[in-house]
Amino acid sequence: MGKRIGWGLVGASTIAREWMVDAIRAQSGNEIVAVMSTDLARGKTFAEANRISSSYIQVEDLLADPHVDAVYISTTNELHKAQTLAAAAAGKHVLCEKPLALNLDDAREMVAACEKAGVVMGTNHHLRNAATHRKIRELVQSGAIGKPLFARVFHAVYLPPHLQGWRLNNPSAGAGVVLDITVHDADTLRFILGAEPMDAVALVQQSGMAEGKLEDGVMAVLRFDNGVVAQLHDAFTVKFAGTGVELHGSEGSIIGHDVMTQRPIGRVTLRDAKGETDVPLEHENLYMRGVRAFVGAIRGECNPAATGEDGVRSLATALAVLEAARSGRRTSVRTP
Repeated sequence: MGKRIGWGLVGASTIAREWMVDAIRAQSGNEIVAVMSTDLARGKTFAEANRISSSYIQVEDLLADPHVDAVYISTTNELHKAQTLAAAAAGKHVLCEKPLALNLDDAREMVAACEKAGVVMGTNHHLRNAATHRKIRELVQSGAIGKPLFARVFHAVYLPPHLQGWRLNNPSAGAGVVLDITVHDADTLRFILGAEPMDAVALVQQSGMAEGKLEDGVMAVLRFDNGVVAQLHDAFTVKFAGTGVELHGSEGSIIGHDVMTQRPIGRVTLRDAKGETDVPLEHENLYMRGVRAFVGAIRGECNPAATGEDGVRSLATALAVLEAARSGRRTSVRTP
C-alpha cells in the first residue's frame, strides 16, 4: 500500500466534486483531508457534502496542515502559478489543472519550482488516460496505419449552463475555448503521435456565447515535427456535433468515435486493406487512472500520466493558436 497520502483540494470546483474526489479515494492509502476556497460558505458546504474534515479560505493555511502531502489545484487559471509555487515551497506534491498558467514563462517557473523542491508535479490532462486514446497511440506507434500523415480532432461541444461563468466572460482568468479545450487537443495529439507541434494557423469565432473579444469557437491547423498535419475544431456552442479523433496514414486510418470526453466511453475503428474493424477496448475511469499514476510517481514507481512538462507544451501550442488567429499568420510553437 505504501505511505499514506493526504490530499488537499485547492479549489472547491465542479471537476473536483464530480470526478476527483472519487478518483483520489479510489487509491489505496489516500484520503482527502482538506479543501480550500476563498468563499467561506462554498468551502464549508463542499467539505460537508464530501465528508472532508477541514476547510480553509487561505491556501497558506491548507499548506500548513501537516496532514496534507499533495494538492490538487483546480482554481481558475490565473491562480495556478502562485498556488503551485506555494505548494512546492511547502514540500507538497502538485497535480494541477490545465492550462498550467496564462503564459509560458509562468508555466516553466512552476515546473522548475517543483523540480527544485523535489516534489512531483503533474498536469491533469485526463484524456491520455482513456482506453480509446491509449489504444489509438498503440496502433499508431506499432505501424498499424503505416506512416502517419494527417490527423483530425473534433472537440466542438456545448458548454453546459453550470460552467458558463468565467470561461465566457473573464479574460484575466484565461477564458475562451482555446485555453479550455485546444490545450486538450494538443496534449492528445502529442500523446498519440509521440511528436511535437511546430507551428499553427487558426481562425477563431465569436458567436455570441462568449463576451467581448473572447472566442467561443476555433478551427486550427498544426504541423508536427514528424510531418503530420492536424486539423482541430473546438467550440463551446454546438450541441449535437459529437467528438472524435482521426489518424490517417499511408496504410490505413484510425477513427475514434465519441472519445474527447471525461467519461469512459467511445470506440475505435481501424480501416485498412483488410476492411474495417472495431478494436477491443477495456474502459476505465480516466481520472482514477490518472490519479493512480500520480500516486505511483509520489511513491517512486512511475511517472505521472502527464507531467508538468507536458502541461507546458500543451500550453505553448494553445498560445500559438491564439497568436495565429490574432495575427493572421503562421505562428511557431515556442518549445522549452
